[in-house]
Amino acid sequence: MFGIDTNTLLLVALITVTGFTLVWAVLFNRINNERKQERRVKGIKKNEGDRGSRIAREARLAEAQKRRQSNQASLKELEEQTKAKNPNKRGIKVQMRQAGMAGNMKKFMLFSVLTALITSAIAFAVSGNLILTVAMLFVGGFGLPRWYISRTRTRRMNAFLEEFPNAVDVITRGIKAGLPLNDTIGIIATEAKEPVRSEFRKIIETQKMGIPMTEAIQKLYKNVPLTEANFFGIVIAIQQSAGGNLSEALGNLSKVLRDRKKMKAKIQAMASEAKASAGIIGILPPAVMCLIYLSTPDYIMLLFNTSTGNLILIGAIMWMGCGIMVMKQMINFDF
Repeated sequence: MFGIDTNTLLLVALITVTGFTLVWAVLFNRINNERKQERRVKGIKKNEGDRGSRIAREARLAEAQKRRQSNQASLKELEEQTKAKNPNKRGIKVQMRQAGMAGNMKKFMLFSVLTALITSAIAFAVSGNLILTVAMLFVGGFGLPRWYISRTRTRRMNAFLEEFPNAVDVITRGIKAGLPLNDTIGIIATEAKEPVRSEFRKIIETQKMGIPMTEAIQKLYKNVPLTEANFFGIVIAIQQSAGGNLSEALGNLSKVLRDRKKMKAKIQAMASEAKASAGIIGILPPAVMCLIYLSTPDYIMLLFNTSTGNLILIGAIMWMGCGIMVMKQMINFDF
């Protein structure tokens, strides 16, 4: 058609294919080597990336392990300090300070003398027995005042537990907003309810005297010997020594405090029936004695007018006291 025959076309095609084949045969090794080199480079880069990520992961694990060991050492040190300085094993002055009655030792002594005189006078006027009068003198001088301090201290601790989670929440929100820890504690010392406000004011005053914040906060556990206050001091001490996110740690602490509060309320609700039963059992003997005195006074006065009756009465009071203490231990749950 174009003046080229079929044999010529076949020859040209054969020559072209042969030429490409020769070129491919010559360049095959070079192209193959380049491909192998490219694959090798990609493999090296991938291995380097994996190695780098592995090294970074190992570094993070080592840092976490180091921080964990530091936290464990701090916790062990704080636990040893707490065992060495247990605020629950102190004298009457410390108990009065924990009850918010610090500086009233003279008033306490005067109150003890007055209660001793009043109770002994009532016992002598009713029975005329010297042994019972001396016993009531001892109860009025040593028992009732300390019972009053213990009762006041317990109420103050309960009031502190009611307000303390709210104070921790305020500190957490303040730190998240960018305020330093000192300023947030100052807010609690001026805005919170009692007794949290007075205890945090003591922290601010202690820090103004030059004592570090960690030690000032740890003194809170001495004035308020509660597990929650000890938790707060431990969290601050660990954050100051090992670092970390203080707002997150305090947020977790607030959640723990509220969970403990709920658990305590649940335990009190479950133990209310047992406490009611113990109260009825404890009040029944004095109530029966009063009813017998109103109906037949000569029959019950034998316990007060005769020496044998006095011994029986003292023994009954001792056994009743032991029973009340046993029931108290059975219905009080520590957690």
